[in-house]
Amino acid sequence: MGIFKKKNNQKTEEVQTTDPKDDIKSMVLENLNEKLKGTLYDDCIIMPKGFTIDVQVGRLEESDGIMILQTIFIVKHDDFDEPLIDPVDSQGKDEQEVAKMAVDIFCGGVWHPLDQSIYKKNPIHVPVDFLRQHYDFDMYCQSVVRVGVKDKQPTVLVNFLRTEIPKYLGSKKYYWLRIYLAKYKEKKIIEVRMNGSVLVELPKYFEEYVEKEMFAEETFVSEKQYAIFVQREDDQCPFKKELVMKAAKETISMMEKINNHKEYVEMADKLETLVNGDKGLAGEIRVFIPEIFAKLTLGYREGDSLFLLEGEGDDQQSIEFKKTQLRSYFYLQQAVLEYLSTNPSQESVTRIVTNSVAFRELKRAIDTAKEQGKELKPSDLYVPGTSYKIGEENYRVW
Repeated sequence: MGIFKKKNNQKTEEVQTTDPKDDIKSMVLENLNEKLKGTLYDDCIIMPKGFTIDVQVGRLEESDGIMILQTIFIVKHDDFDEPLIDPVDSQGKDEQEVAKMAVDIFCGGVWHPLDQSIYKKNPIHVPVDFLRQHYDFDMYCQSVVRVGVKDKQPTVLVNFLRTEIPKYLGSKKYYWLRIYLAKYKEKKIIEVRMNGSVLVELPKYFEEYVEKEMFAEETFVSEKQYAIFVQREDDQCPFKKELVMKAAKETISMMEKINNHKEYVEMADKLETLVNGDKGLAGEIRVFIPEIFAKLTLGYREGDSLFLLEGEGDDQQSIEFKKTQLRSYFYLQQAVLEYLSTNPSQESVTRIVTNSVAFRELKRAIDTAKEQGKELKPSDLYVPGTSYKIGEENYRVW
């Protein structure tokens, strides 16, 4: 709210102006609460079983008498270690219409399967096996939200990934999959996310569908579907996100000052203390921080996989699994992104990056290409994922 003072014949008049986004937010919350029958409190909606829904208004503009709105719905729960964030684009002739459309899209796309999970309606069993571990999940997935699509029966997008989905589920209580397809003339978007993280290997399963079955010669069309996965057992992970984030930030601070092997060993010893002696977690932090730095700063393309090395010599084997199945990976990535947002010195970043295997392999590939009279850029290279080894007998991926 802004307050302006205007002088008129020695009198001061206060004129108050309201941000239109505040009005839109109120309309969205009121429409949403009326639809869900929750409790509206302190600019958020409280729902059964510990779910809360916050709303933020992003872009708000008007063009040719049509109002265009981006609303960001944020769903939180104690069993989520990151909020479920759903950006929704809506349009209408006035504020009320655009707010109602945003709510309808959110309810059809995200809240429908979440509501099913709350009351355990029509679950589909999804068994998961990886690295000598077994988990049982229930999948809730029904609605497909479509914009601009006419004369076409809804397609269950999740079915394109039925054999791939278990490869991305790990030990967390909740996972959510978001599939978003959009097309206008020759331009197309295919995006698949798991718990907010982009999955680079799954868009290929939708390429033929978008090309041949989404008709967008005259207008923009899009299709979006969410699937919610709930583990049948409680989360057994022995550490919390907060512990990993705190240890990661302190490790980054130590790594940017390391000058020799002795200091590296001292850092590794202190890291184990930071994570209460958990050697497996300490190893993950020590290995993946430099690799994530390399990925984010050097710009090479990387797949969704990780490769755990077990055994020694000729008996060593490489076991592939997905980053989303190692919960510490995206905690560490968040810590690195937060650090990079502070604009650290190039020297500090370089000191960390040069400890990564990816950096050394990239440098070797570029130097070899240069010797052959070729030019190779980091963006030309694709790395399936990081290979790593943890020297602990009872190491378990969480």
